[in-house]
Amino acid sequence: MDNSIYLDEARDPLIIAEGWMKDGKDVAIATVVETWGSAPRPVGSHLVIDAEGNFHGSVSGGCVEGAVVSEAIDVIDSGKARMLEFGVADETAWQVGLSCGGRIKVYVERLG
Repeated sequence: MDNSIYLDEARDPLIIAEGWMKDGKDVAIATVVETWGSAPRPVGSHLVIDAEGNFHGSVSGGCVEGAVVSEAIDVIDSGKARMLEFGVADETAWQVGLSCGGRIKVYVERLG
């Protein structure tokens, strides 16, 4: 069995989030819940974010990830989860990290 596709503890966003929470940080997690067309990260991909904007993992890349981090900080402050959807036309897709005009849906929630 090839274990190279599995994340080790130093890179797993969920383990990182657990450590941040143990350190007393407020944390949100963003999860890819749906994709259409070409999307850089598969369903189930995670990005964890703390209240200071530090993050680990990936849900897309490019400008999308920056937008998710910003929304996650609001989710940490408000405690209210959000569903985010990103999609772009083919001609601008590469600029924001969604190749070939793909769309993604990302659920962001506060942990703890």
